[in-house]
Formats: sequence, C-alpha cells, structure tokens
Amino acid sequence: MEGRPLEDADLVRRAREGDDDAYEDLVKRYGPIAFRVAWLVTRDRDEAEDAAQEAFVKAYYALPRFRTEAPFRPWLLKIVANEARNRARSDRRRQGLALRAAAVSDRDAAPSPETAALAFEDREALVAALNRLEPRDREVIGYRFLLGLTEAETAEVLEVRPGTAKSRLSRAMAKLRTLLEEEA
Repeated sequence: MEGRPLEDADLVRRAREGDDDAYEDLVKRYGPIAFRVAWLVTRDRDEAEDAAQEAFVKAYYALPRFRTEAPFRPWLLKIVANEARNRARSDRRRQGLALRAAAVSDRDAAPSPETAALAFEDREALVAALNRLEPRDREVIGYRFLLGLTEAETAEVLEVRPGTAKSRLSRAMAKLRTLLEEEA
C-alpha cells in the first residue's frame, strides 16, 4: 500500500540487497531510541551520540548475519548497548544521570505552581536515587521504564534470559525504593 511506512523486515531485506535508502529509513526510525540507550550507559551526550552512530555502522556491516525471522529493534539495541558499554569502559567518563523528566511529565495540562514544585522535587529525588544505583541496576530500570522496552527486549539488549532480566529489574527496583525511602 502506497504511503504506508515499510515494516522493519522489508527495510532490512532491502538494505541487505544494497538499498542505502532503506537503511537510512531504519536509522531515522531507531536513531532516537539508539541514542537514549547509549546515553543510559555512558551518561554523556557526546559519547552516546558517537556510540549510537558507530553502532549503526556496525549494524549495517552485520546485516548479512542478521536472522531475518528475529525482530530488528532488539538486535540493533544490543549492538548499541555493547558499543556504549565498550566506550564507557574505555573512557570511564561517567557523569551524572540527567533524565529527561519533561518527556515523562504531562505536557497537556499546566500544573499549579505548588504541583509543579512538588513534581520537580520528586524528579530530583528520583534522579538522585538513580544516580546512586550501580550502573547495571540503572541500565535495567532505564531500558524497561524510561525507554519502554518490553521484558523480552530488555533481556535481549542486556544479553540475558528474560527471567534473569526480570529478576535483575526486581532487585534494582527494590534498591531504588530503599534509596527513595531514605530520601523521604
């Protein structure tokens, strides 16, 4: 059907056949989430941009090895996460986690000044608690809740079984709750 965006599988097939425009469509489609995945790992804008860009290059050259029956998004995000981890490991340039709280907040209604102040304080407490978590705990929470990946996608990006991802998430959330209760 003309005008309807192509499915990932169609774009991947065309990109494997040498259609650079098809791969460019995949880059446009997944560029924002690739950046956010890399940013969750590196916590540095420049490093995240570089990691996402390098991951797209690596993914392009790995397309012949991509299993066409598998979903493209988790496969790509695993490459992004690995590239970001490698960069973070080599640089050790870990700065504070700066969540895009505005993206999470409700933009449709203008809150009262009191509500806005309380929401800001809650976000600040959440950011502080997330920053105190170990990187692997921050990652699993970020992938699942901040980026909205499914449990299966989270597991694939982390390169673990779904049950392992679920238990890691549960432990990370318990640690986060404890930290937030300490702040209260």
